[in-house]
Amino acid sequence: MTVLYVDGDACPVRDEVYRVADRLNLRVFVVANGSRPIRPTGRPNVEMITVEAGADVADDWIADRIEAGDVCITSDIPLAARCLAKGARALSPKGHNWTTDNIGSALAGRAVAEHLRATGINTGGPAALTKEDRSRFLAALDAAIQSARRRPPPRLTVPPGGF
Repeated sequence: MTVLYVDGDACPVRDEVYRVADRLNLRVFVVANGSRPIRPTGRPNVEMITVEAGADVADDWIADRIEAGDVCITSDIPLAARCLAKGARALSPKGHNWTTDNIGSALAGRAVAEHLRATGINTGGPAALTKEDRSRFLAALDAAIQSARRRPPPRLTVPPGGF
């Protein structure tokens, strides 16, 4: 059965995830490090997981548990790559479907942006979420869940040393 994992510290589409999970009777784990408290939903299918503070602790929790046929909602490209490596699906809150075909260039672009920021160049932040983004996300989430129920995606080959 498909499980939804939400990288919850800064996820702007949690309510949308909850509605889809309620409609399809899916289990949801919202994982956060507690830097931004998230309120319990009162939904029996949604579990709030608070991990200790630290870089990638929430990501590690998700990556350690996600399985083929599950879906992760995250803006974190390395976490998306880790999920793909386990045969799961990964979506951004704007409805971008991470795949084995596009994650490599996304990781490279992220590395370039990190380098530019380290040299003092402002690369800007993410644009605000629009109604169109939310609609695109809902469509992508439905498609990912239906696809996960039919067949697992190809696994991403993890390079030596990981991501």
